[in-house]
Amino acid sequence: MCGFVGFTNKINDASIVLGKMMDRIKHRGPDSDGKYVDEQIAMGFRRLSIIDLSDQGSQPIFNEDKSLVLTFNGEIYNYKDLREELVASGHKFYTQTDSEVLIHGYEQWGEDMLDKLRGMFAFVIFNKNTNEVFGARDFFGIKPLYYAKMGETLMWGSEIKSFLDHPHFKKELNTDVLETYLTFQYSPTTETFFKNVYKLPAAHCFTYKNGEMNVRRYWEVKFHADNGPSLEDWVNRISDTFKNSVEVHKFADVEVGSFLSSGVDSSYVAAVANVDKTFTVGFGEDEKYNEIGYAKEFSKYIHKENFSKVISPEEYWNSLSKIQYHMDEPLADPAAVALFFVCQIASEKVKAVLSGEGADEIFGGYNIYHNPADMASYFKIPRPIRKAVGAVAEKLPHKHGINYLIRGSKDLDERFIGNAYIFSEKERKDILSIKTNAPDAMAITKPFYDKVRDQDQVTQMQYIDLHLWMTGDILLKADKMSMAHSLELRVPFLDRKVMELAEQIPVKDRVTETETKYAMRLAALQACPPQTAKKKKLGFPVPIRVWLKEDKYYNIVKDKFTSPQSAQFFNTDKLVQLLDDHREGKYDYSRKIWTVFSFLVWYDVYFSDNV
Repeated sequence: MCGFVGFTNKINDASIVLGKMMDRIKHRGPDSDGKYVDEQIAMGFRRLSIIDLSDQGSQPIFNEDKSLVLTFNGEIYNYKDLREELVASGHKFYTQTDSEVLIHGYEQWGEDMLDKLRGMFAFVIFNKNTNEVFGARDFFGIKPLYYAKMGETLMWGSEIKSFLDHPHFKKELNTDVLETYLTFQYSPTTETFFKNVYKLPAAHCFTYKNGEMNVRRYWEVKFHADNGPSLEDWVNRISDTFKNSVEVHKFADVEVGSFLSSGVDSSYVAAVANVDKTFTVGFGEDEKYNEIGYAKEFSKYIHKENFSKVISPEEYWNSLSKIQYHMDEPLADPAAVALFFVCQIASEKVKAVLSGEGADEIFGGYNIYHNPADMASYFKIPRPIRKAVGAVAEKLPHKHGINYLIRGSKDLDERFIGNAYIFSEKERKDILSIKTNAPDAMAITKPFYDKVRDQDQVTQMQYIDLHLWMTGDILLKADKMSMAHSLELRVPFLDRKVMELAEQIPVKDRVTETETKYAMRLAALQACPPQTAKKKKLGFPVPIRVWLKEDKYYNIVKDKFTSPQSAQFFNTDKLVQLLDDHREGKYDYSRKIWTVFSFLVWYDVYFSDNV
């Protein structure tokens, strides 16, 4: 696991600038660094040594005649098989790394190499002979890859912050993304909070030549239910496929540990992985917010050592600026802070960990996936009546039950944009004091819905989450919080072979009337006790709603809401009203408050503090 930066060379002091850009992401790779600079290009690398710990494993890496140059972040789990195939074709290797497989693979197969890979990756290859830059991001977006076109210069890297040191980089806030963020709680499109900086989407690659950027998709998730196999067959297939995925994800020349919460996903990973150490964090003593007791019991059950930490409110709040710095873009998921601290304690013991991200999106694990079945009776009411009821309900004070009527008045693509739906279009325009050209939420989700119109509603929801929520929130914080502590995080559920299996499982074996991830939970029963395999999903519980009612934290947020920085973008009196209504118990506005507050913390880091 590492980090890289690069740019097309249009400046005199390219090596010095590259060094500063590399220093920005030293946390991604503290073990060593490497550069390649010529008149055409500058490529830099920071290394976290996981496979082939020798100096030979350092990057950039070259092919035999040094006409190709590679920088790579990630792991290729089937690299040994690919290496054998490439050696048989006449390629000569000088390292034992998985990195070198990429450069020889590109030399042998071109872009078709991507179809052969199993792993998580972001990489860039420069062809000296053609002056062509080729880059790619893995199938699910586990590893990040950003790029920016500034004048005649193209720059790219694992983190946006590395661009800040390039003299051609112009730092400007993208207010369109701010408005969409208020709805999604993350930036959901290829645009970022910095103007002219983009994310390469998951399962996409690019070619850059003669000043032109060509981006294309090379792989797609395609749900196609197979109703032939029995439930028992699916359970056994999941068990076998997942065990294989965990086994390949464990391969490393350093010790690998495992995260552990009270949920089935991380417990299943830890049980199957058979690693020596597990890691857990929690808040206070309330079991609603503290899973440490469970984790220690489960660790005893699988005969492993558990390391834990109780995060104090002060630690949580004091870490927010640092976390938003590492995130590159604002993320309003309170669980990111918990992840930051569990990565911290893990990094003190190991260099790599396994984690349970992706199981919910792939196997149908979110509680909201019950929604189509729960609302089936209501949907029998004629649509015009539901629409009329919903229109009235939207004008009523927010109370429990009202949201049901509002959601019931909408079609799926109107009411579901992913696991987070913070501010509606009307609400976000009401609190913003600026005008933007931001698209509405349905314009963002429509291209994804269009690809699965023929599927059932649960599958459509999964597809939306796989392409937006998982990449934009779940995997963003997984990468940035682990790399903040120079820790490699591996996700065995997000494996091509696991996905290829999950695509075939009928919805009835994914989400039942009472359970989510039904077939996967039954597979987990082979390794976990029933109370674990059947446990209802909690996520990473954080007591934000409680803290916001306490004077200390209420005032911290209020000061931020009424600051000059806030007034640049928001109607501050309406922000304070949200805060006061929450404090008085009129409604739980904690997620709305946290979304705005997280942006303002981030803005202070990147614009007010002028990093």
